[in-house]
Amino acid sequence: MTPPLEGIKIIEIESLGPAPFCGMLLGDLGAEITLIKRPISTSPFQGDNVPLIDQGKTAVKLDLKSRDDSAQLKTLVQDADGLIEGMRPGVMERLGLGPGDLAPINPALVYGRVTGWGQDGPLSRAAGHDINYSALSGALWFSGQPEQPPLAPPTLLADIGGGALYLSVGILSALLQAKSTGRGAVIDAAMIDGSAHMLNLLLTAIPAGVIREVRGTSPLDGAHWYNTYACHDKKYITVGSLEPKFYALLLEKLNLQAGPEFSDQFDSAKWPELKTRFEALFAMKTQAEWCDLLEGTDVCFAPVLTPSEAAEHPHMKVRGIYERRDGRLRAAPAPRFKNLTD
Repeated sequence: MTPPLEGIKIIEIESLGPAPFCGMLLGDLGAEITLIKRPISTSPFQGDNVPLIDQGKTAVKLDLKSRDDSAQLKTLVQDADGLIEGMRPGVMERLGLGPGDLAPINPALVYGRVTGWGQDGPLSRAAGHDINYSALSGALWFSGQPEQPPLAPPTLLADIGGGALYLSVGILSALLQAKSTGRGAVIDAAMIDGSAHMLNLLLTAIPAGVIREVRGTSPLDGAHWYNTYACHDKKYITVGSLEPKFYALLLEKLNLQAGPEFSDQFDSAKWPELKTRFEALFAMKTQAEWCDLLEGTDVCFAPVLTPSEAAEHPHMKVRGIYERRDGRLRAAPAPRFKNLTD
């Protein structure tokens, strides 16, 4: 089908992390992305080594401190639907390119801003990175095991989840509104806001006692049936047999259904001991052997793979989730679309 954002024009001001990821995502959906680059780039990606998140964008070099180049950007803004910037608060205003400066030029412009701490607040002008934003928001707390420092996948929690994706949702929402009203909007997408908002599913379960603010005591971080385990070949697997019927199947596959100690799935007092039992059990076979036994069943199982290994997995290959271009691995655009009547 025709890409859903075909005809939408977005200007992206060169920056790091969430802003260019948002630009890539909107570009994958069909938007035309014009990337405003510094005349002398500080990016480690030089020459033909274009970052994956910048491929497909039209690069224009402008010195936004120059009056002539600033005027050229304003000319581009006249015909744009949206603008993305990831500078610290106040930088674009000092350049004369803030929302108030561009509104007279294009009243329907959607002005997307992504920062770590937000456009206001005591920390708004301080430096930071994904690990800091997710730590202060509370999101990092639930990642990791008791007596160990919390650890989350780099960039995924705050930069991408709390930042780029929330900025994308904000821009798309404002584009819909601008189309019907002719009025633009300013989106303040703060990574600390987004990573906190992503906690709402867990926060819903806290009053019911299902999730606790003590790591290692809740089903999703303490149960033997929802965990990551090392195999005999030092590779890893995951099991997530949350529902009783899936847990019963897991015990059947592991020949443990007759063990009375396994009968009460939600007896958290037994979880540490049973997790130790599972650790010893899963260490007896290789990852491939566990895949042969458990993959594709309803025990809720998957091996832990590197991106390169994931690209070669049969399910990933059938769906075309990864591809290689010029020797580099790239994930295909998501989500996917097709016409309703197809």
